[in-house]
Amino acid sequence: MPQKLASTLALLAFAACLVAGGVHAGNPFGITVQRALLAMAGTYVIGLIVGAMGQKMIEENIKAAQKKLLDSRTEAGTRDR
Repeated sequence: MPQKLASTLALLAFAACLVAGGVHAGNPFGITVQRALLAMAGTYVIGLIVGAMGQKMIEENIKAAQKKLLDSRTEAGTRDR
C-alpha cells in the first residue's frame, strides 16, 4: 500500500509541476522537467512515509477490532449459559 500511494502522489506532483512550470509560467523545458523530477522524488518519499503510517494505523485498528470481537464473544458465551 505505501508504494502505491507514494507512486501515485509522485506522478500527480510531476504532472502538476509540468503543467504549472511549462504552460502557465512559461519556463524553459529543461528547467521545468528538472523541477518536476525533484518534486516527484520529494513527493515519493513523503508518500512512502504517509503510506507506512496509514498502513500501521489500519493494522492497529484491525487488531483492536478483532480483540474486541473476541472479548465480546467470550463474555456473551458465559452469560448465555
